[in-house]
Amino acid sequence: MSAPDLNGRIALVTGASRGIGAAMAELLAAAGAHIVAVARTTGGLEALDDRIREKGGTATLVPLDLMDYDGIDRLGGALYERFGKLDILVGNAGMLGPLSPLGHIDPKPWENVLAVNVTANWRLIRSMDPLLRQSDAGRAVFISSGAATNVRAFWGPYSVSKAALDALVRTYAEETRTTPVRVNLFNPGATRTKMRAQAMPGEDPMTLPTPEEIAAHIVKLVDPALSETGMLYDAKSAQFLSFQRPV
Repeated sequence: MSAPDLNGRIALVTGASRGIGAAMAELLAAAGAHIVAVARTTGGLEALDDRIREKGGTATLVPLDLMDYDGIDRLGGALYERFGKLDILVGNAGMLGPLSPLGHIDPKPWENVLAVNVTANWRLIRSMDPLLRQSDAGRAVFISSGAATNVRAFWGPYSVSKAALDALVRTYAEETRTTPVRVNLFNPGATRTKMRAQAMPGEDPMTLPTPEEIAAHIVKLVDPALSETGMLYDAKSAQFLSFQRPV
């Protein structure tokens, strides 16, 4: 899958310090986009910046905890002042949370998972939507999971948060359907990441695709020529899956 020409495009990627987020940031930078890399870990962001610059790309590093909602608003203002627009938003950052029976989960961990996986993405939409609308082809992609619909015991916080994220993103897609902004979900499936190892400690990571392999699919979702919106792109099947729209 060849990458589109993203020269002159501004791409914000959350959770960009490692895993799928870092791989996506590097891929978009290689296609010509200027990367606004957001993550909590400064060291990881600096390592990403080094890799991007080694390949001739450029990035702006934003150390930010996404539970700092005022910080998200400040970032939106700063992007407006510097660029006047945002072409690509990749809401990749996520939290697994406790794997435990629902009745055994303390309130704070539950709230944290919802805060990062759902509320932070709503705050990103709230702050970045005006900037995406300033682009001639704004593209927003949020990371879903099979856990949103394929629920299993002990995965409550994560499954609930991803189901809520799906509804949030589909709502945003409907609200922007008549604009140049295209909004979709991306299900990477099982990937060789730290989160996957935490969730499945007995699994052989070498049997899973790498973040770089999974990130290769993102180019389809940020292409200025993309027409699909309000859909789920499944990396395993390499195709868009549609949701039933209300009558």
